[in-house]
Amino acid sequence: MKEIKYSKDHEWVKIQDDLAIIGISNHAQESLGDIVFINLPEIGAKVNSGDEVSVIESVKAASDIFNPIDGEICEVNQTLNNDASIINKDPENDGWIYKLKDFQKSQFDSLMNIEEYKEFLKTE
Repeated sequence: MKEIKYSKDHEWVKIQDDLAIIGISNHAQESLGDIVFINLPEIGAKVNSGDEVSVIESVKAASDIFNPIDGEICEVNQTLNNDASIINKDPENDGWIYKLKDFQKSQFDSLMNIEEYKEFLKTE
């Protein structure tokens, strides 16, 4: 399994080949409840860590998705346009939201591993 890192905004990042794959954590999807829509980010956009890149809507609320590391959006998960609930079913695999190229590896390294993320969740 590839290492997954987590941000304090509840996004996850996984490196595959030369791309960073990004989605929301299982904790985030559980907090949101049934996801009904996602506004996917724009391909080609250069984004910085902390930038708002997307909005995800559930039956309970709308929530911003914040980019965890600098890079350029090179692909989005188009299947989410037809079925955003994939994020509820499999948030850290099939429910990925977008991919970055030319990302900052040092920023990835500074994100939390799963143990650190679980400890962080206890403080929320």
